Amino acid sequence: MCLFFSPSVAEPADLLKILDFQNLPEGVTKTTGFCSHRRSTQGPDVAYRVSKDAQLSAPTIQLYPGDVFPEDFSILATVKPKKGSQSFLLSIYNEQGIQQLGLEVGRSPVFLYEDHTGKPSPEDYPLFRGVNLADGKWHRVAISVHKQTITLILDCKKKTTQKLLRSPNPIIDTRGIVVFGTRILDEEVFEGDIQQLMIVADHRAAYDYCEHYSPDCEVPVPDQPQNQDPNTDEYQGPEGLSHQ
Repeated sequence: MCLFFSPSVAEPADLLKILDFQNLPEGVTKTTGFCSHRRSTQGPDVAYRVSKDAQLSAPTIQLYPGDVFPEDFSILATVKPKKGSQSFLLSIYNEQGIQQLGLEVGRSPVFLYEDHTGKPSPEDYPLFRGVNLADGKWHRVAISVHKQTITLILDCKKKTTQKLLRSPNPIIDTRGIVVFGTRILDEEVFEGDIQQLMIVADHRAAYDYCEHYSPDCEVPVPDQPQNQDPNTDEYQGPEGLSHQ
C-alpha cells in the first residue's frame, strides 16, 4: 500500500488554462465531463465542447516561462473526440514555424516529435496501431516520453511502448507557439469534448495519471490541477459543509 506520493516537483503546464478555455472563447462551450457525478462534489466534472470554429493558440513560452522545454515529460489528456474523427489535439511549433511536437487523436494515433536536429524523421514517428481514440467515448490518455522511448497508457490499463529515435540531448524550442486542435494549414480540426490537457515535466506522471490527476468517479477530485473551473464557491467538503 502506497502511503506517500510525490508525483513531480514541476508544476504541470495546464494547457486549457493557458488557452483560456474557462472564459469560453469562440467555438468552446461547457459540457459534462468524464464523470456525470463525482464523489464529494455537487455535480458532474466540468469539460469543454470544442467545435470546428475554435481557433486556440498561445506562445509556447507561457507553458515554460523558464525557457526550457523538459527533455523527458508526460502529456496527460481526458478527452472524447468526435466519433470517426482524426485530428491533432496539440501542436507545438518552433520560431521558424516547424512542428516539433504533436499528438494526433483518432484511429491509430501518431505522436509527432522533431528535435533541433530533425530527429526522428517522419517515417519513424511513433504510431499506435490497434488504438482508437475516436470511438465516441471518454478516454484518459497518458503519454510518457523518456529518453528514446514513448509509452502510451490508455484508460489506466493498456500500455504500448514505441521507440522515439531522437537525439541524446534533444531541444524543443519554446519561442514558437502551441496550437490546440489542429496543425497549421491542416483541414482537419479537433471536434469533441475535453476535460484536461497537461504537460508535466516528469515522465513518471503518465503512470500515475488515473491516481493523481484524473481519478475514477468514486474518488474525490485530487489537489492537482483538475478541471479548470472547480466551482470553489459551491464546493462541498467531505462532511457536506460548504467551504467559506
